[in-house]
Amino acid sequence: MEPFGIKDVLDITLVAMMLFYLYRIMKESGTINIFFGVLAFIAVWVVASEILEMRLIGTILDKFMSIGLLILVILFQEQIKRFLVELGSHRRWRFFKRLFSHSRNRTSDPEDFHRWIMPIVYACMNLAKSKTGALIVIEQNISLEQYEKTGDIIDAIINSRLIENIFFKNSPLHDGALIISNDRIKSAGCILPVSHDTKIPRSLGLRHRSALGIAQATDAFAIVVSEETGNISVAHCGILTTRLSSTELEHRLTQLSYNS
Repeated sequence: MEPFGIKDVLDITLVAMMLFYLYRIMKESGTINIFFGVLAFIAVWVVASEILEMRLIGTILDKFMSIGLLILVILFQEQIKRFLVELGSHRRWRFFKRLFSHSRNRTSDPEDFHRWIMPIVYACMNLAKSKTGALIVIEQNISLEQYEKTGDIIDAIINSRLIENIFFKNSPLHDGALIISNDRIKSAGCILPVSHDTKIPRSLGLRHRSALGIAQATDAFAIVVSEETGNISVAHCGILTTRLSSTELEHRLTQLSYNS
């Protein structure tokens, strides 16, 4: 029997970290029950095959495991993609990314992100005062190109009046989402995935569910202006926060700029 060494400790630690990270992502996406179900199935498989050495059950479960992995990849391709993107964009890798990347960094010039933060804040303030519904999504590390294609491509400089006109009640684009990428308004009237989280209050409408849905499927930052109350809400990392003031919205967008 080989002695328990540093490699074993490192092995267990890495597996524990991976499971915790998967647990967090699946909890945010509302699929945590499936995560626990998979863990329970793996536990039964290990006990039957390795500990009790039950050959018949072990063989059957082995077949399920080989097919089950493929099914899980198909079912959770969005979560797996998000896991890999977040892993590759983690802060510990940013130093190496800067060495090999010559792309513009938004945090290099404070005036740059104020050029896109303040128009969004002013637009949301005016939309809230007039109780005009709006849904604004800001792209982060995970590409939103597939959602941009569901709307009309605009590709314009971020401007508060343009945002207000897009969400004007008589505008043909006011029902969909506006997507911002690389400091530009890329598309409007976009269709987003809807969250089926049962914890969302019934008083919140489709815009809030769409905002939470895109925040669960990707790492995007979504802003919602309620048509009924004029309240401003944000969804990020699978969490929906309601009733934000304009100052709180500006603070969150500023933090988003520094973390990009």
